[in-house]
Amino acid sequence: MNIDAIAALKRPAGLPFKIGKIGHVAVYVSDLERSARFYTQVLGFQVTDVIPPGALPGGAVFLRCNTDHHGIALFQATAAHPAGAGLHHIALEVPTIDELVRVRTHLRDHQVPIDLDGRRGAGVQLVVEFRDPDGHRLEIYWGIDQIGSDGIARPADQWKSVNTLEEAIANPVVGQDLTLHDPGLIQQ
Repeated sequence: MNIDAIAALKRPAGLPFKIGKIGHVAVYVSDLERSARFYTQVLGFQVTDVIPPGALPGGAVFLRCNTDHHGIALFQATAAHPAGAGLHHIALEVPTIDELVRVRTHLRDHQVPIDLDGRRGAGVQLVVEFRDPDGHRLEIYWGIDQIGSDGIARPADQWKSVNTLEEAIANPVVGQDLTLHDPGLIQQ
């Protein structure tokens, strides 16, 4: 390992986007109920949404510690993804939808295979999902739901999962402004 070379690494000039924050962490757990109890009762998180096993292999629990829809997501471990063996994904937030589209373009320009660009369910954020060189799943997102003081999350029948950013922009969820500052970024 060349320590000096690693220490000298810098953000490239002209990169067309900037990560705003680490958004959430998703982990595989052996017992969703036990883990949800730990994160709520011991650490003080609030449950935002629960996905039943039929809708997602093994199910999932989304928890929050602020107004973001989720800061931690718990996914039921499987034979392929055992508990404690690693992350489900790391999510990184960008501040604008335009930057999210530029992320997708940048990844494509660098021949990075994209697993999904579009909108998943809970949280309704628009995403670009891909993997790092070791296969860790990364999600760069924009527009995650914010939970108000009433603690009520968007109902599941409003999630509108789609498989492309173009579909997401053409079919927004209630209250989500998907107006691009630079409409030329996407050809509708």
